[in-house]
Amino acid sequence: MLRLSFMGTSKTEEFSNKDNKIADFANALSHPARIAILRVLIEKNACMCGQIVDELPLSQSTVSQHLKELKNVGLIKGTISGPNICYCIDPLVWDEARKTLKKFFKTLDLDNQPKC
Repeated sequence: MLRLSFMGTSKTEEFSNKDNKIADFANALSHPARIAILRVLIEKNACMCGQIVDELPLSQSTVSQHLKELKNVGLIKGTISGPNICYCIDPLVWDEARKTLKKFFKTLDLDNQPKC
């Protein structure tokens, strides 16, 4: 997985690989446009090329930037098809993200938390 660096390389290296992986997935999911792109790919259940832009109220360049972020973390993969790049969900990384985030959220026992 490509190391995303929103804090700077020297800072992310001070955290565990597990924490960095959680942060990478969370960062990739942190923009509503990326969530919308993922929803389109999930709902269409197919690899999509230029049609992604037709589904969103965003410019081609903006969609491309968000696709790049999702691809960098591995949630989607792109294959070249003629002059286009077609994108689809990467099921292996998607499952890894689901399990990683689920495990992280389960670490907090809400029943035994102090009342602040």
